[in-house]
Amino acid sequence: MNPVEIEESVSRIAEAPFNPGEFPFEFLQAFGNRDVTIKRLRKDNRSDVSGAVLQRNNIHLAVCSEGQVAQTLNLLRESPKTQSAKARFLLATDGVTFEAEDRTEDEHITDVFTHLADRFGF
Repeated sequence: MNPVEIEESVSRIAEAPFNPGEFPFEFLQAFGNRDVTIKRLRKDNRSDVSGAVLQRNNIHLAVCSEGQVAQTLNLLRESPKTQSAKARFLLATDGVTFEAEDRTEDEHITDVFTHLADRFGF
């Protein structure tokens, strides 16, 4: 997918009513992950953080209770699974705000959820 298609997909997610159970999978699909990959992640999620989805060599993302975004991002950061799966990106959201981190670039962002599309590329 090209950046414009990704931004459009992420915009649709950010503008729609927040669905905590589906957000991680919708987000991954927005970046071009195939249905078979999403199906595999639904069936065999290797995350050790409650409410999180881990995609090896890519991202560890979690949905949390409102107001728990910073704490959840810290759990993702400290997770042994994040290290062993070599997840480059971390993302935590409660549907109101989100925090994300690019571990390779040592970049961290915090913003309101509706701005997710504006910040999707860090």
